[in-house]
Amino acid sequence: MRLLYLSLFLLFTMSLSAQESQDFQKGTVNDVADVRLYPNPAFGGVVHVVTQSNSDKRITIYDVFGKVVLKDKISGQTLDITRLAPGVYVLQVNEGQKTMTRKLVVK
Repeated sequence: MRLLYLSLFLLFTMSLSAQESQDFQKGTVNDVADVRLYPNPAFGGVVHVVTQSNSDKRITIYDVFGKVVLKDKISGQTLDITRLAPGVYVLQVNEGQKTMTRKLVVK
């Protein structure tokens, strides 16, 4: 059973990392510039999501099965993750028209 979960997680993360966010017609990259996510692994109920422009961000967090477990909009840098159980998640940050994904570990 653990092997199945691990296989699904690896497949999910590899498919996310294999997706290109580059617009080949215009030649522009569509990633959020200079993103920092800390602490990771997260021990408390707060994670800081810092970007270069620090404008409003739409945060979506997925579990290892691809199910949305948290959606939030933050205007600062602090994201409340107290509702998340310990585990491994994929965090997606949308800032304006730009998007990026990162792995988040909650302990």
